[in-house]
Amino acid sequence: MSSTANGRPDVVVTGLGAVSAAGLGVAENWDRVCAGLSTAAPDPDLPELPVNITCRVPGFVPAEVVGAQEARRTDRTTQLGLAAAREAVGDAELDPLDWNGARVGIVMGTSIGAAHSYEAEHLRYVEEGHEWVSPLFGVTAPMNLLAGYLAAALHAYGPNMVVNTACAAGPAAIGTARQLLQADLCDVVLAGGAEAPLTGLVISGLVQMGAMSRRVDDPATACRPFDVGRDGMVPAEGAGVLVLERAADARARGARIRAGVAGYGASADGYHMTAPDPEGIGAERAIRMALADAGLSGADIGHVNAHGSSTPLNDLTESQVIDRLYGSPAVTSTKGVVGHALGAAGALESVYTVLSLENGLVPPTANLVEQDPEITVDVVSGKPRELALQAAMTHSFGFGGQNAVVAFTRA
Repeated sequence: MSSTANGRPDVVVTGLGAVSAAGLGVAENWDRVCAGLSTAAPDPDLPELPVNITCRVPGFVPAEVVGAQEARRTDRTTQLGLAAAREAVGDAELDPLDWNGARVGIVMGTSIGAAHSYEAEHLRYVEEGHEWVSPLFGVTAPMNLLAGYLAAALHAYGPNMVVNTACAAGPAAIGTARQLLQADLCDVVLAGGAEAPLTGLVISGLVQMGAMSRRVDDPATACRPFDVGRDGMVPAEGAGVLVLERAADARARGARIRAGVAGYGASADGYHMTAPDPEGIGAERAIRMALADAGLSGADIGHVNAHGSSTPLNDLTESQVIDRLYGSPAVTSTKGVVGHALGAAGALESVYTVLSLENGLVPPTANLVEQDPEITVDVVSGKPRELALQAAMTHSFGFGGQNAVVAFTRA
């Protein structure tokens, strides 16, 4: 790995953290994703909804992660983010009590943000009156507090922000964090995304707009990216966080470098608020930008962790873009296992992409029984595929036509 990329300092990943329906921590996540076992199930907290298939984080006890006091005044989105961030910092073998906090930044992504807090307090306002709204609402619900609480918990006093680009938020946060390091505004940046959207209001909206799978008779197979029978997404909660540093700094402290963050691209379709541009021009623009930033060609990419949302339009359009821009990469969508965690999806998928590079292993796309004949890319299914990977890309596309992609390289 060179010391500079296009004249700018190389940025690397030195720590990973993940919390999803696949498990608490990176190891549990990777095992479940490689097994290709879906986590989708009827949601016990939403029994009243006609379509209530979700992917919830199992066994997550907020008080054990953030403490009882913080659990009372933080939204579940923040709690998941804190869990993933703490794991990532520990994985990087960094100690917040020892680092120079003024040089540590946090860039987190989310889409809906504190859905649980907004919904609970609005219900209290309507049913009980304004005087019963929690005085903590103002320090629980605002989206910026996802990063703010992480800063307080981890003594990180540098640039602190939340990126909201819908389902493209995770890679957008990683790309922004990389720029902070290259500009020498930080020495360490925690970057990723967190989301806890599994509330009655949010899920009802997704059902009403026709975005969710209606395979209620067989929830485990509801999310089936690239399959001919796909009929919609399965919403999920979770968080993924990566610790980023300049390569020279990481080497100087003897850190384990897990992957390089080689390139970043972002764009807007400017086409439709929910449907992708049918030609995939916006997605193509972001991918070309990331490849150019990394100094790579499409043929150099051995693996694509696709957005693969299990929706009819997205999967087809994305596959056509992959056909145009790459050689013949091994494609997977890990949403078949963990569902679609909205603003956290791309962060989790970035974690999985780094693990694919490290382990030379591409996880299978769960529930791919019969690949759509119009989709001609090489989708990994059935079992993980061993590959000697040098470079991989992760794609994330969001409502509003927002696109963000990151190119990672093997350490």
